[in-house]
Amino acid sequence: MTDALTRTWAPPYPVDLPRVLAPLRRGSGDPTTRVDPSGAVWWGTTTPAGPTTLRLRRNRAGEVEATAWGEGAHLVLDDIPGLLGAADDASGFVAVHEIVERGQRASRGVRLCASGRVWDVLVAAVLEQKVTNREAWRSWRELCWRFGSRAPGPVEKLWVVPDPQQLRRIPDWEWHRAGIDGARRRTLLAAASVARRLERAVELRGVEGRELLQKVPGIGPWTAAEIAQRAWGDPDAVSVGDYHLPTIVGLALVGRPLDDAGMLEALAPYAGHRHRAVRYLGAAGASRPRHGPRMPARDYRAM
Repeated sequence: MTDALTRTWAPPYPVDLPRVLAPLRRGSGDPTTRVDPSGAVWWGTTTPAGPTTLRLRRNRAGEVEATAWGEGAHLVLDDIPGLLGAADDASGFVAVHEIVERGQRASRGVRLCASGRVWDVLVAAVLEQKVTNREAWRSWRELCWRFGSRAPGPVEKLWVVPDPQQLRRIPDWEWHRAGIDGARRRTLLAAASVARRLERAVELRGVEGRELLQKVPGIGPWTAAEIAQRAWGDPDAVSVGDYHLPTIVGLALVGRPLDDAGMLEALAPYAGHRHRAVRYLGAAGASRPRHGPRMPARDYRAM
């Protein structure tokens, strides 16, 4: 085990660690993240130097105490302010709907996190294309457990998603066993072949960053937005093409379901902060009505 590195950071704003980092967690069984009984958040991630574990907790003074293990420990420690939303600027945001304002009040201590890295969130976003969350999260768990790396440090059951080289070595039949169809597999392999270049999207940010991601066959506006929201905390990246989002936004803002075009029109007053407005809707409890049973998850291993 490599020696741990530590750092303490005093954020100049309130930080609710579990809620800020929640977008990086893929379901309650995500093997790359956990929140322990003390409220500390653990996160296993890839870095250019190798698999790394980060542990974050708040002390009584309100400071964030960070401990990191692995070859990339210094990298994740350097990125803690960005990870916890230090670069997130909501100064131009004005709530023009009561429900958005309510969500804004409920989001005290919550900023848009920025992992600072494309690869991990790209894999998860591609897995979530065109399937239920339950299916995508099951595939995510299987990839991490069977083909990723054990996260360095003291926690035994914490894992890191396969890096691009590990992912490209997965045998053909194992993709099927993990419930990943040919289209998503091809997209992940295409992304793995140019993974280093895709990390530049974090520097470009905004529309340019999302356009770079969409140069990969199989990554469209929805996937690029989902990556941007997490990799650099893009406040304006709307997940156009989402199955449920237009209905949620439409019912909350105009009282009826909308399509993608209608959703973008409804969010127009929040230009520059449209994703932020959507996050506030979620914090206010906006959701779609549930009618009938959920779509059953498919078990590809039995097919």
